[in-house]
Amino acid sequence: MITEKDVLHIADLAKIEISEEEVQKFKEDFQSILDYFNILDEVEENVEPSFQVLPLTNVFRKDEVKESLPREDVLRNPKHVEDGYIKGPRVVE
Repeated sequence: MITEKDVLHIADLAKIEISEEEVQKFKEDFQSILDYFNILDEVEENVEPSFQVLPLTNVFRKDEVKESLPREDVLRNPKHVEDGYIKGPRVVE
């Protein structure tokens, strides 16, 4: 059973603020999702498919080694560059 405390914890992890009405809605929505997972848990395992299974084939191209772009070309577009690297935003926990 999903509680209001669970919903508030998830909202905190997602770094979002939600109203009391939203807490109630998410509580119902999350519970509905979990109910569907419980239904899936009841499905039999190792059931033979009722359709023809085709063999799998690799549809991706083969890996090929290619020359990279020169560093100067790569570093021309980013907004923030430091010591020859692209500088991303600081991650705050």
